[in-house]
Amino acid sequence: MIPALFVAGLVACTSTPRPRPAPPGEPLPELRLAPAALGASVSLAQQLVFAHEQDPGGPRSLEALLEVDPAQLRLAGLALGQRILTLRWDGSRLDEERDPRLPAQFNSALVLRDVQLVYWPADAVRAALPAGWTLEDGPAQRTLSKNGREWVTVRYDGSPRWEGRTQLTNHSEHYQLTIESRSAE
Repeated sequence: MIPALFVAGLVACTSTPRPRPAPPGEPLPELRLAPAALGASVSLAQQLVFAHEQDPGGPRSLEALLEVDPAQLRLAGLALGQRILTLRWDGSRLDEERDPRLPAQFNSALVLRDVQLVYWPADAVRAALPAGWTLEDGPAQRTLSKNGREWVTVRYDGSPRWEGRTQLTNHSEHYQLTIESRSAE
């Protein structure tokens, strides 16, 4: 059974963000990159901590298992040891299995977007961006921008980037995601 507090936290993390003055209503681009574009196979155990501006209850945590090989991305989300979400992405189709108590607002496509923005090579991400969007990439930070405004900032503490601590700050949708990753192999 998923605790009501955890489900409420997911609702808060996935609720519609308050509008920002500029630019109003423009969504972040979906990337939809092929798993093979990662250029590696990874298997990670992760601790995810979500903090949303509109969540008065504070940050919520979730365990995840992420596996990527050239054919498929698989992500399992666990709450108190119980699977609440399974995502599979093969480069053209996103399948999900979700616990019925997972809030309807929880959007798997946004999870896929964030995973790819954090881990896929900068050149692959840049190639998937619509006109006007830019991605700056350095050894410890990545920034998604449009018209000189930072929309998403990703900071890395680990090397390779998929191990250690990563922090994604989504300035547009008003949340922060901290990922603690270690090899699951």
